[in-house]
Amino acid sequence: MDKSKIKKVVLAYSGGLDTSIIIPWLKENYNNCEVIAVSGNVGQADELEGLEEKALKTGASKLYIEDLTDEFVNDYIIPTVQAGAKYEEYMLGTSFARPIIAKRLAEIAVKEGADAICHGCTGKGNDQVRFELAIKAFAPDMPIIAPWREWSIKSREEEIEYAEAHNIPLKITRETNYSKDKNLWHLSHEGLDLEDAGNEPLYEKDGFLEMGVSPIKAPDKPTYITIDFEKGAPVALNGEKLSAKDIILKLNELGGANGIGLLDIVENRLVGMKCRGVYETPGGEILYFAHNYLETICLDKMTAHKKQELAVTFAELVYNGQWYTPLREALSAFVEKTQEHVTGKVKLKLYKGNIIKAGVWSEWSLYSEEIATFGEDEVYNQADSAGFINLYGLPIKVQAQVNKKNSDTARF
Repeated sequence: MDKSKIKKVVLAYSGGLDTSIIIPWLKENYNNCEVIAVSGNVGQADELEGLEEKALKTGASKLYIEDLTDEFVNDYIIPTVQAGAKYEEYMLGTSFARPIIAKRLAEIAVKEGADAICHGCTGKGNDQVRFELAIKAFAPDMPIIAPWREWSIKSREEEIEYAEAHNIPLKITRETNYSKDKNLWHLSHEGLDLEDAGNEPLYEKDGFLEMGVSPIKAPDKPTYITIDFEKGAPVALNGEKLSAKDIILKLNELGGANGIGLLDIVENRLVGMKCRGVYETPGGEILYFAHNYLETICLDKMTAHKKQELAVTFAELVYNGQWYTPLREALSAFVEKTQEHVTGKVKLKLYKGNIIKAGVWSEWSLYSEEIATFGEDEVYNQADSAGFINLYGLPIKVQAQVNKKNSDTARF
């Protein structure tokens, strides 16, 4: 990349440690270039407060704050939930937020006539891949600057030192310096004591959890909820019609209060290493559970089993930053077809970190109590099973007969 040609850079800006120091670093290392900061609002709430003032004081010429929350929920979160896609139990909170942010980043860069796009992802992480693959989909010829692959800074401690030297205000200290990612779906925690897989997460420590409480601190009384779905998408909570976004936000409150949604996982990163993270996804865990619960009565066996197989591929595509690919689009088309009759209501009991089934109903239910009953019925002839078993077991019987014949022949 010819640095002399870089006059204007669009930066993916969160106001966190990495992107806070990138603005002055870009100006120092890229000819005092103009830096336009872009923050995609995917529900990080208080993290957006004071962001414009901070970006401008740090050297940005302007800040875009783009409200992407509805699109994020409707076009990324819900299709992933409908797919039943989890990556090694991880509910993909950061993974499916990056493509929508990067898409808007690329659109603004093109609109502003930028010479490059910059992001603050490390060279060890997955996000660098997710951002850059999405940028390639919408601005394929745009140069990309990744400071972590260029600068001499080697650690978050050195980042803090750089910030202090440049009078950049930070909301963290060396003692609270977890690497976090927050949106309306989840909050992730990495680093510090969590880097030792032998350390128990500090769930009971004040300030560690932000979206809920430890199951130990949850109420001793259960909370019952109902969720209505239409074609696999949530449409009502406790009988109240709401948008999918508002349902998720309310489920975050209910789930968090009951200690739901904690995941401590050592996951296999795209770049080849294992990494430990602690995730808070209270509403997400409830929504995945409820949707799967409804599908158990609405999907036929072969569709359900094939969908489970393809959910692994879907999750890998999302995790690996391949949202804008023909295969992901094809899988989404398959999932959309499977959801045509996933309409109904589920009732759940939330209690100290547990989600307990409490009832499920659907006009499209394939479950028939009349057929499944252990009592007397007039719709299922049990004698029919003898013929079925004879045909189903025919290959086993023939193989056994051949084995016996050849075994007897070998004796002579």
